[in-house]
Amino acid sequence: MPSVRIERLGFPIKTADPFLFLVYHKDSYPPGNAKMEAPKVGNGSDFDPDAPYRMYHGNKIPGFPQHPHRGFETITATMCGIIDHSDSLGCSGRYGMGDLQWMTAGKGIVHGENFPLINQDKRNENRFFQIWINLPEKNKMVEPTQIMHWAEKVPKVDLDNGKVKVTVWAGEYNGVKSLAPPPKSWASDPANDVAIYFFKLTAGASVSVPAGNKGSNRSLYFVEGDAFSVNGELVDKPSRIVVENAADTLELSVPSDAKTDVEILLLQGKPIAENVVQHGPFVMNTRQQIQQAFMDYQKTRFGGWPWKEDAVVFPREKGRFVSVNGVEENPPNVMSRSESDL
Repeated sequence: MPSVRIERLGFPIKTADPFLFLVYHKDSYPPGNAKMEAPKVGNGSDFDPDAPYRMYHGNKIPGFPQHPHRGFETITATMCGIIDHSDSLGCSGRYGMGDLQWMTAGKGIVHGENFPLINQDKRNENRFFQIWINLPEKNKMVEPTQIMHWAEKVPKVDLDNGKVKVTVWAGEYNGVKSLAPPPKSWASDPANDVAIYFFKLTAGASVSVPAGNKGSNRSLYFVEGDAFSVNGELVDKPSRIVVENAADTLELSVPSDAKTDVEILLLQGKPIAENVVQHGPFVMNTRQQIQQAFMDYQKTRFGGWPWKEDAVVFPREKGRFVSVNGVEENPPNVMSRSESDL
């Protein structure tokens, strides 16, 4: 059977080239007040893993007020909850509940991601993955951009009589292709074998994960559920499963008496195989490039911050939307907030 190595999850979670960073956010926020605020005030850096929810860098509204990036891409893949986005290009959006935002920071962008507590009469559950994927040196200074993949359009695959559901955020699964990533992304070239799959398996489910390319890096991340087996090896704690040979097929299965669904993220890709120098929100190839990034940010603020607040949120009644270059787009068949399961 294909060889795997099992590691306990840390914070942030370990990844392999071309990926840089992974965090699984799971917060059970209480009902918000009239201003969509939490009942406690953040301390500026609230990442307590044992708390039911975290404020992160937020003050009264949890989240990440304005901060810069250069030299890589962020992928925010949501399962439930709401995220309000704003950036130095004047773009904005509200997304969640299965939507995916893919942002190419390129030569530099400032953005904020905040989590307004929209529900006043029930808890505000919020779950998503934040994934950083590197850019090759030739694309590190491209123009910043973003795309939104609405949940209604994200491809999904049902297998094993509905016991297995696969969300295809990047790559191709059993002939089902993901929506297109940004044009300068490492993932935009199929030869780079980038795949981001999200598996949900119920009791008694089993699935064969198609092989990737030889030489790619491939890892599974077990984030929810009691236990499952990969190639016959039981995994019963949140774990990263490193696949030694991405060209091998994987066999995943869940015990028939499982009481909870199992959720697994797969990250895969051909390594960029370039030198990586990271300092906080900047990821470049040399120390000199990092120093230049700091100087550029101090001088230009990557275009400046066009918003009145550092932590921008939109009105409670505002539905999911994205606004790029002054053009607002909504997901297909948008439901009103009262009809949505927030």
